[in-house]
Amino acid sequence: MPKSARRQIINGVVSESAATSAFTERPAWRAVGDGWRHLHGSVRDAGVSFEWHDFRTHGEFDWGRSFHPGSIEVCLNLEGAGRVRFNKQEAVFAPLTAGFYRRGGEELSATRSANQRHQFLTVEMSFEFLRRHLGEFVASLHPLVREIVAGQSEKSAIAPPTRLTSRQQQLLASLRDAPVLALAQSVWYQAKALEVAAEFFFVAPGDQELFCQRQQRIAAERVEKVVAVLREKLAAPPALEELGRAVGCSPFHLSRTFSTATGMTIPQYTRQLRMERAAELLRSGKFNVTEAALEVGYASLSHFSQAFHDTFGCCPGLYPLRTPTQKTALK
Repeated sequence: MPKSARRQIINGVVSESAATSAFTERPAWRAVGDGWRHLHGSVRDAGVSFEWHDFRTHGEFDWGRSFHPGSIEVCLNLEGAGRVRFNKQEAVFAPLTAGFYRRGGEELSATRSANQRHQFLTVEMSFEFLRRHLGEFVASLHPLVREIVAGQSEKSAIAPPTRLTSRQQQLLASLRDAPVLALAQSVWYQAKALEVAAEFFFVAPGDQELFCQRQQRIAAERVEKVVAVLREKLAAPPALEELGRAVGCSPFHLSRTFSTATGMTIPQYTRQLRMERAAELLRSGKFNVTEAALEVGYASLSHFSQAFHDTFGCCPGLYPLRTPTQKTALK
C-alpha cells in the first residue's frame, strides 16, 4: 500500500491527515456528470479547492458525501435550494445565499431539493490551511473558524447562511473563470482563497455584530426554529399564527422571511419535509405506503401518492428502486 494511502491510527482514532488523504469526493458527483467541475486546487495537497456546480435534479440529491473531513467549506449558492444538517443544527441555502460549515470526524447530512436547477460554487479549506494563514487573527474570527485555528475543537458544525451581497456575487463570477495565465493560477487562486476567508470568516471587533448581520442572524435563527418545529410536528403542523408566536414575530413577517431564506413557502417546505420523512420510512422497509402516509399526516392516499411523485419522480409503491437518480446510478 502506498505511504500516502496508509491510515495513521493514534489511540484508535484515524488522524485528520490520514482521513483527508484517503478521501475523494468524485463518486459523490458521478450522477451529475459534467454538472460538477473542478476549478483548481486540492484540499489534500494545496489545502484549498474550488469547484463549480451546475445541474438539474429529478429526485433529492445527496451532496454531503462530497465534504472533505478536516475542512471548512464555503458555499456560494446562486440557484436551487440546499440544506446542510448536523445534530439539531440546519443551514438552509436558498437562491442567492452563502454560508459555511465545518466537517470534522462526524459526517454532515446535506441534500439538494428535487426538480430544480442548482448552481453554486464551493471553496473548501483544510484546517491546516486555516491555521497557517489565519493564526494571527484568532480573536477576530467567527467562532466556527476560531475554534479550528486556536485548536479548541474540530467537531462538525454549521454557521447560518446570509444573503449574497453584490460584491460576493462578483467574487463568485471571477472564481468561475480565472482571468490569469494558467501558470499564474496557483498564486491567483490562493489569493482568492484568502479573499473568501476575509469575506466570510471575520467578525466585527469585540464580536459586535453590524446591524445588517444581526438582522440576518435573527432571520436565520427564526427559520431554523420553524424548521425544527415542523420536523417535530410533521403529522399535524402548527398554523402560521402559532409559528409566528413561537419565534416572536408576526405571521406576515415570518412568511416573508421564510420564503426569502428557503425559496419556498412554509406549506411547500412542510410538504418537502413530509416527503423526505416518508421516503426515509419506506427505505427502512418497516413501513408500507399507507403507514408512511399516515405517519407524515396524509389521510388521503391519493394526495400522498401525487405529492410523492411530484417530489421523487415515481409513485411511493415503487420507491426506492425507480427514482431517476437511482436508475442512472444503476447503469
